[in-house]
Amino acid sequence: MTPTTALILAAGASQRLGRPKQLVEWQGRPLLEWVIDAVRTWPVDSIAVVLGSQEEEILEAVDFGDALVVVNPEWEEGIASSLRVGLDAVGRDLHAERVFVVLADQPDIPAEVPSALIEGMDRSGKPVALPKYRYQRSNPVLVERSLWTRLMSLEGDVGASRLFQAHPEWVHEVRFDQSAPRDIDTPEDLSDLLGGH
Repeated sequence: MTPTTALILAAGASQRLGRPKQLVEWQGRPLLEWVIDAVRTWPVDSIAVVLGSQEEEILEAVDFGDALVVVNPEWEEGIASSLRVGLDAVGRDLHAERVFVVLADQPDIPAEVPSALIEGMDRSGKPVALPKYRYQRSNPVLVERSLWTRLMSLEGDVGASRLFQAHPEWVHEVRFDQSAPRDIDTPEDLSDLLGGH
């Protein structure tokens, strides 16, 4: 199997929520810890987590297990800086060939998605596989090493979606019947999601 890493982006300041979303209690544990443990069940060889805002508080509260923790000193620049720092760290493992980019505030990724993305990438031969849920593309996104330098050239609070829209020839979409997993950005998002669990 092609060596695969999961890169969990967890550096943001959670301004709209008003407290670190990484530490919100989710099923009895900090949300970030829950996401790391969920990702551990995916077909991945290793996990890296990018921290930034409130890093010391998060390091004290969360059990990272064997996940590599990377600190992004420029987290205030936005998600592009976390991609840069994370991919730089993951890329030092010369065996790593592809990476799942995972958002730490999406705990409800359907269990079948990661394996289906790997199968889709293997079948299509394209360097990006991403989920197309009922209404929209979302996360996680699987990206081959050949494109990591392109992702590392992004700037500001912009993820890779714009780059992938500009290069449809790179992308294999895997369709799922479910709605896209919700982000936890506001207190309302949190209460909606907790209400469903």
